Amino acid sequence: MPDTADEAAIRSLVETWAAAVRRRDLEAVMRHHTPDLLMFDVPPPFESRGLEAYRESWKVFYHWARDPVRFDIRSMDVVAGADVAVVMCAMQCAGTETSGKDIDLDFRLTLGLRKIDGQWAIFHEHHSIPAES
Repeated sequence: MPDTADEAAIRSLVETWAAAVRRRDLEAVMRHHTPDLLMFDVPPPFESRGLEAYRESWKVFYHWARDPVRFDIRSMDVVAGADVAVVMCAMQCAGTETSGKDIDLDFRLTLGLRKIDGQWAIFHEHHSIPAES
């Protein structure tokens, strides 16, 4: 259970964002991100800056993702200060490799948020997968 109202608001924002990803609702996916967003992602490009680059990155994901879209939060930890917060999630999605093989992908998600005019907004996303040995 969240310790603060801010943590509860942030959890709700992240859950709403993940649900928008599953619905393929790109406007809702983008809604709570800052214009200067910086994202590090698993597929190229390695780094996306700004909302237009972020929007383009979802085309890659949706081309890869199977229907219905899986973008599931397995666990979420939130640490919130007065105006900055971090979210750490273990997640799972599913898609089809270029070879045609369907895969389930476990990944990590870290979000940085700022409180702007009383509302939480995502300014950093970092998606990563465990390195294979």
